[in-house]
Amino acid sequence: MSFTHRFESTSLREYDIRGIVGKTLSTDDAFAIGRTFGSLVRRNGGKTLVVGYDGRLSSPSLEKALVQGAVACGLNVVRVGRGPTPLLYYGSVSLKADGAVMVTGSHNPPDHNGFKITLAGKPFFGAQIRELGDLAARGDVVPEEKGTVRDVDIREEYVERLVKDYVGGQRKLKVVWDNGNSSAGEVLEMLVKKLPGEHIVLNAKIDGTFPVHHPDPTVAKNLEQLIASVREHKADLGIAFDGDADRIGVVDNTGGILWGDQLLILLARDVLKSHSGATIIADAKASQVLFDEVAEAGGKPLMWRTGHSLIKSKMAETGSPLAGEMSGHIFFADKWYGFDDALYAGVRVLDIVARMDAPLSAFREALPKTVSTPELRFECDDHRKFKVIEEVAARLRKEGADVSEIDGVRVNTPDGWWLLRASNTQAVLVARAEGRTEACLERLKEALVQQFELSGLPRPDFSGASSGH
Repeated sequence: MSFTHRFESTSLREYDIRGIVGKTLSTDDAFAIGRTFGSLVRRNGGKTLVVGYDGRLSSPSLEKALVQGAVACGLNVVRVGRGPTPLLYYGSVSLKADGAVMVTGSHNPPDHNGFKITLAGKPFFGAQIRELGDLAARGDVVPEEKGTVRDVDIREEYVERLVKDYVGGQRKLKVVWDNGNSSAGEVLEMLVKKLPGEHIVLNAKIDGTFPVHHPDPTVAKNLEQLIASVREHKADLGIAFDGDADRIGVVDNTGGILWGDQLLILLARDVLKSHSGATIIADAKASQVLFDEVAEAGGKPLMWRTGHSLIKSKMAETGSPLAGEMSGHIFFADKWYGFDDALYAGVRVLDIVARMDAPLSAFREALPKTVSTPELRFECDDHRKFKVIEEVAARLRKEGADVSEIDGVRVNTPDGWWLLRASNTQAVLVARAEGRTEACLERLKEALVQQFELSGLPRPDFSGASSGH
């Protein structure tokens, strides 16, 4: 039986395959991914594929079609069932799989879904995803051959491995977890039973409609319920997940939010105690405070490009034991396996807080104070956005500015820094600025506005875009 398939072009993203179910993503696409990616696994000398899915309403049917496509390649498919994305990643490691595919829409709206893929233990992204689309369009797949399917429940084994790295201290913690109706639900309930202390779980039920709030812990509004609960229960901290639990949000005992870069400082100080001089990686959106604090703690700070696949690849290249992004992706490779796992990151945070003499708020309040904008997004045509960055970079070089071009342009000035980059996943430009004072921040924002105008773009609206950090 001949096979060809054309994907909706917008579904083939930089880091994953993603679309709107029934519009730009279908079970035919899922079958094609299984058939085409399965062929790549076979051609790579592989035989085993691990598959999992999240709690979205469309995920079971997409997973079923994906498995059918992979089985048609002669692969031995291991289904780990419904759970968080890190469970699938862990299954890929523990089962020594040649490839892994997670059906997940991550933190996107309920009618979205997608696929996160690894090949031979490494992220499958960028040019590889584009190649997959080309192979499907040409029907360039291995001859049809009947493979096998088996279901394996690795949740208990995964939870046991999660708690293994909890050492803890004298303090018995009270912790509020906001599952956000994410696919971590059942695994999280198993985890808290094995951890010491008192644990309160909000929105534990897996529900792909996300009835209480959107599952994105980087947005302060989505943490309001968690903050209220931490204060009500006088808890030591609160932890939140995104839709597939590969990103984490943390609030301290007062309900104050620890943003991704602040959390990474907490974790880096601990990791560097046993890995002195190690490289700690963060994305270009992170505060200068993070890079300074890593150096102060005896580490080598490395600024890198935003994107979980890019960060994982850089970690492997540099031998870094820890990396993180402002978006809440945290990657451990000191005792863990180098993939982003919010459940594991949560365990490591608890382990640190249990050993602290002071509350978590004392750590946050002792950090150097800056004033920054949140991550700001401005619509810009997919083709134009990269050209804009080239224009801005050329002007800055001509001016002799102190600029890093690792990911877009990040400009250092005596006032602080500002960043402008093209999103890899949306038709937007992403901006951020951090100043030493409000007056410094205003000047940085004005510098950004000037660059927009010089490239003929509408003047960006920064009104109200500042917060202490």
